[in-house]
Amino acid sequence: MKLNIKNETSRLRAVILGTAESNGPVPSIEDAYDPKSLEHIKAGTYPTEEDMVVEMDAVAKVFEKYDVKVYRPKVIKDCNQIFTRDIGFVIDDVFIKANILPDREEELNAIQYVIDKIDKDKVTRPPEEVHIEGGDVIVWNDYVFIGTYRGKDYSDYIVARTNQAGVDYIANKFPRKKVKSFNLRKSQTNAMENALHLDCCFQPIGKDKAILHKNGFLEEDEYQWLVDFFGKENIFEITKEEMYYMNSNVFSISENVIISEKNFTRLNSWLRENGFIVEEVPYAEIAKQEGLLRCSTLPLIRD
Repeated sequence: MKLNIKNETSRLRAVILGTAESNGPVPSIEDAYDPKSLEHIKAGTYPTEEDMVVEMDAVAKVFEKYDVKVYRPKVIKDCNQIFTRDIGFVIDDVFIKANILPDREEELNAIQYVIDKIDKDKVTRPPEEVHIEGGDVIVWNDYVFIGTYRGKDYSDYIVARTNQAGVDYIANKFPRKKVKSFNLRKSQTNAMENALHLDCCFQPIGKDKAILHKNGFLEEDEYQWLVDFFGKENIFEITKEEMYYMNSNVFSISENVIISEKNFTRLNSWLRENGFIVEEVPYAEIAKQEGLLRCSTLPLIRD
């Protein structure tokens, strides 16, 4: 398999879509990875496997409609394997295995059969001290945008997933790319104040547009850089509540086709007004784990 990912929106040909099968019991409060999951564990509203399987099947049907080759992870009993974006990502024709939270290593093993189809020279894994997850990496033509957390208390946050070493690793590995990093707002306890990954508060769409949430960024000048880069008139600015429901975490099949959650009324209307075809799916249950459509997809080949 020859990989090709130059940006977020070129026509998709092959993707790994996560699975909610055998998702396991509701996690304990101590085992919650993020504040939103924690909120739903405490409230007794954590999503059921049955509901999440239905939601992911809806996405698989959209991919089928657009003739996209879909790979799924091998099912591991009682393991949450929904968020494939965390465990790996592609830049150009290189597959990077992410250094994820240690107890998620088996998720990577479950997609090894796909990785085995790729030229071994085009598969890489950063050294242990390099922390980086796919949700923090946005490939945009000449640029790679990377979400990080630069606070001295980085190691205190389970929601801080990409460190400065991760940014440096990508910059060294892809010297022809312009690597731009963004310091993200993190909270262990308040999902409204937590940008778990860069794609929770920013995502490019189409040829020149973007979805953006200002409060996700700790440095105003970094947020402003994105506004200037895309142009204010090309940006859909989402509210704190819309960020909470993951409005920036849609997924592009092509420059004019976007998969979006059916309850994103304001966003979906704006997308259609701007000429996009919006494929609406139910994904509100999966959103309870602080991840949505981009988080549960790992694109391998785009035209």
